[in-house]
Amino acid sequence: MELFPAMPLAAWQDTKATLHRFTQIIGKLRLAGGIRRNHWWHVPFHLTGRGITTRPIGRADGGPVFTVDFDFVAHRLIVATIDGRQIAFPLYGQSVASFHRETMRALDALGVSVEMELPQPFDLPDSGRPFADDTEHAAYDPACVTRYWQVLSQVNLLLEEFAAGYSGKISPVHHFWHTFDIACTRFSDRVVDQPSSVDPVTREAYSREVISSGFWFGDDTFPEPAFYSYTAPEPPGLPDEPLAPAAAQWAPQRGSHLAVLRYADARAEQSPREAVLAFYQSAYEAGARLAGWDTEAVACPGGVTDPVRKGEEKLTP
Repeated sequence: MELFPAMPLAAWQDTKATLHRFTQIIGKLRLAGGIRRNHWWHVPFHLTGRGITTRPIGRADGGPVFTVDFDFVAHRLIVATIDGRQIAFPLYGQSVASFHRETMRALDALGVSVEMELPQPFDLPDSGRPFADDTEHAAYDPACVTRYWQVLSQVNLLLEEFAAGYSGKISPVHHFWHTFDIACTRFSDRVVDQPSSVDPVTREAYSREVISSGFWFGDDTFPEPAFYSYTAPEPPGLPDEPLAPAAAQWAPQRGSHLAVLRYADARAEQSPREAVLAFYQSAYEAGARLAGWDTEAVACPGGVTDPVRKGEEKLTP
């Protein structure tokens, strides 16, 4: 299929609002039942061949180990345990309230006990309303949801390709349910002293210097899909650095700056794939240079760190 098919926010805004809350419900279950990892790496979804997954949740203590998968081809939610039992129900025709109810019923029927700390949206306009009471959000266009997953899958592989060039500490490529974006983050070993007044989510996420690269589908503050990158803490002079391709730009964002390449501009490039990779690389080089990272020490072109094999086109085990 076409690389980066059209995905205007206006065409699926209502569906996106519903799906975003569906993913927050499952994401909060993952948060409650998962094993904590640094920088919240245990929280996001990962891509599958048919949608997104929580990965296995639970502990090796004899209790139920389960996964929750969104199947965006058949448009079902699948709750399964490692003993082979599973319960599935359709995603279409559901409000947020009914989706929440069916999810909790499925977990109960499978003998899984997990409870969200705050069963309501995070950082959304209706954050004070429990999921169980939300009958407002009920739009679900299967074609748009499948397209969302296909675009997500394409970007996932681009981020994997970009991630391969870095041998330092780096996150998986993962899909965050709170901001509904997909990202991969490179870390330096430099500790960032976050004041106690900063919220605990931010303190954990940014306890080290980072350069993050990702993609989001647009929202009320930036109403179109775009590729992005940022450096945190932001070094002085970052928005004065050049970006590639020419359509990319620095955008002010909450007191700092995002490198942004609009999805429509990437699609218009002669080689969208090369344009996006060049964008991520230019934003990374700008942030790393100004922050004083040793980029040569952590470079591994093509995912190779073996100095004997570096640069060889074909690797044989």
